Amino acid sequence: MKQGGGHAIFTAECSHSFHFHCIASNVKHGNQICPVCRAKWKEIPMQSPSLDPPLGRVAVNPVGWPQNDALMTVVRRLPPPRRDLSRRHVVPLFQAPEPGIFNDDESLDHLPVVAESTNASDNSSLRTIEIKTYPEVLEAPRSSSYDNFTILVHLKAAATVANQSSSRNHASLPQLYQNPRAPVDLVTVLDISGSMAGTKLALLKRAMGFVIQNLGSNDRLSVIAFSSTARRLFPLRRMSDVGRQQALHAVNSLVANGGTNIAEGLKKGAKVMEDRREKNPVASIILFSDGQDTYTVTGAGANKSQPNYQLLVPLSMHGSDNTGFQIPVHAFGFGADHDASSMHSISEISGGTFSFIETEAVLQDAFAQCIGGLLSVVVQELQVGVECMNPSLCLGLLKAGSYPSRVAADGKTGVIEVGDLYADEERDFLVSVNVPAESSECETSLLKVKCVYRDPLTKEMTTLESDDVRIRRPEVAGQEVVSIEVDRQRNRFQAAEAMAEARMTAELGDLPGAVSILENCRRVLSETVSAKSHDRLCIVLDAELKEMQERMASRHVYEASGRAYILSGLSSHSWQRATARGDSTDGSSLVQAYQTPSMVEMLTRSQAMLLGSPSTQRLVQPVWSLGSQPKP
Repeated sequence: MKQGGGHAIFTAECSHSFHFHCIASNVKHGNQICPVCRAKWKEIPMQSPSLDPPLGRVAVNPVGWPQNDALMTVVRRLPPPRRDLSRRHVVPLFQAPEPGIFNDDESLDHLPVVAESTNASDNSSLRTIEIKTYPEVLEAPRSSSYDNFTILVHLKAAATVANQSSSRNHASLPQLYQNPRAPVDLVTVLDISGSMAGTKLALLKRAMGFVIQNLGSNDRLSVIAFSSTARRLFPLRRMSDVGRQQALHAVNSLVANGGTNIAEGLKKGAKVMEDRREKNPVASIILFSDGQDTYTVTGAGANKSQPNYQLLVPLSMHGSDNTGFQIPVHAFGFGADHDASSMHSISEISGGTFSFIETEAVLQDAFAQCIGGLLSVVVQELQVGVECMNPSLCLGLLKAGSYPSRVAADGKTGVIEVGDLYADEERDFLVSVNVPAESSECETSLLKVKCVYRDPLTKEMTTLESDDVRIRRPEVAGQEVVSIEVDRQRNRFQAAEAMAEARMTAELGDLPGAVSILENCRRVLSETVSAKSHDRLCIVLDAELKEMQERMASRHVYEASGRAYILSGLSSHSWQRATARGDSTDGSSLVQAYQTPSMVEMLTRSQAMLLGSPSTQRLVQPVWSLGSQPKP
């Protein structure tokens, strides 16, 4: 919208201009067609009854959102603004000038509920980690020695009360979340550049509406919108009824225009986290973009060096930052034109995941899967230690994907920094050791595993230790049977390595060579013990490798979707966490190997809302967090 002759001028998507008050009145009576060219508008002018429109433009409301969406039912039920506020001039929250320091976050309720969770015996089934270990073989001849004997360390976080319920039908959904969880501070950094105009922006608003409705009253949200510049729409605010109403209004005010300045958006998002006065136990940033940063990083051409994507990420968000401050960025690349390499790099640097949203239809589902995880954190600051139990043993490689790991100089101990775990999440790490020959012993102790972590609710540190990993040492061993658990994880690491190698080969322009790398990996995997046992993970890996081959059929296909699909797959396998890949987040899809019940539950909510199911009314009640228990 622009100004002219003392009257606000609205310019429609068909390029015809009208006095705003005239066309708004026309639209108010149900006319959504241009009076001049008869084009049907996707975006319509809307006059807010209580808030002034931003200077120089007017909020536009995409046709069909949210009035024709199930989400609108919830909006109508929210309490109206206070009368005393509506009678005086109010500067809209998304229009107010930004302070120099973002220390205006809404205060948290400090309720003495935490004390109820400090008794470890009362909550041992909820607040713990299961540790299992699997040696490569259970016995080895006494006279034999091994240089790279593999041991699998398997961890699983506890299920929430919700996920321990055996009933999964919709009628029981309101009871599934009657337990406290760690509240979240969430900042969403949203691309509203010109390429987001029309349907894309409407779907982004709908997806954000879903996020807002599913945050609890102790969760806090702040939204950053960026195009050529970045702006904070509102500070970290609790998602109470009033907070949700204000957040929905602010998000619905967004208008697409300008360029794509991802670095500025992330900088402002990091500032919200850094400057906050109080902190919820869990914190994360969601980054969404459909384009390439046109301000900070120049693209790599034939005569240009590889772009330095670290320039996009504020130093405070780097995993190697000496201050220890690290907020994971879960990046979502939308469509064929986004910069998958930069989005993947941003997520890797910060410790988050990268998801590829290929089609508009799965945008909300992708967000739903992500927050399903964020709203179910049960373990924080997890550190996994391994220690050799035999003086003759030394550690070799620690295969931990993207998780930082190190082995002590003497080779006797090693550490893997894992961080947060969602409810029901599993982690698998491979540890190699040398196994010496034994002169007379009937068994050899190899190593012990120790987990140290913080409970996000009680803040207490907990230490768990496994039993010693031992193997039998008979004089003569029978036929060695390789552990299928170890073989399965070897296949996963091998597939991930092949994906990374194929991607590098494709970037050099050798697509046939990249396809050949993936084909060789599929052939090797097909000969393994787990493949011959029809192991599900092996089937998943083969299907994924085959899909990647198809997305490398030509340079055009690779540029449009192949690169992003491979990088989202690498992100998922390296962190062992679910990401949206391609055009589906469906739990029945073979590539969704890391989905947790909490993620599936949130996906069910999203899909029920999108379908306008009658069960939507039951589903919209947010999962409640500590301090926001439902009233009896």
